[in-house]
Amino acid sequence: MTARIAVLFIVVSALVAGIGLYYFQVYAFYEDVAEGDVQLTSVASGVPEPILFDGYEGIDADSSPLRYRDCFTTGQSQAMLTETYVIYERAEPRVAPGWFECFDADAIGAALEGGEAIAFLGIENVTYGIDRVVAVYPDGRGYSWHQINACGEVVFDGNPVPEDCPPIPQDGLGSAPEGGADG
Repeated sequence: MTARIAVLFIVVSALVAGIGLYYFQVYAFYEDVAEGDVQLTSVASGVPEPILFDGYEGIDADSSPLRYRDCFTTGQSQAMLTETYVIYERAEPRVAPGWFECFDADAIGAALEGGEAIAFLGIENVTYGIDRVVAVYPDGRGYSWHQINACGEVVFDGNPVPEDCPPIPQDGLGSAPEGGADG
């Protein structure tokens, strides 16, 4: 009888822990971003500039800089955007929680691979080693997410900062470098 109680206790504990882990991973830390700020990095100045947008929905979490996602529409054409803003070559949309329905990473990734959507550098090093990437479709639908950049890949693996990367901020990896923005 004692063994059955112990087994039941272990099974119930594992179930409760699993449900708790799922909840914390998918729901607990996310917050709505009430007022979004969609920016793209200018080819001319190398500085992020706000673009016109509408219908903004966004989420973010303090628990990881990679949890940022947003959806919006813009009236600016892809042709104008490609002439004005820096194109991001290695865009890989990150999967959003299922309840954030406007963001479909698989569809965005397929559109980027197929050339339908174009990815732009939103803000480089929004947090050290993390870029904000913005994808825009021909009909004006836009999506943003945070992605580890080449410097972040090296530094987060515990290796020294490469010469072509900015130095790590004095207050650690949690802040944008001098001149960066925390949008």
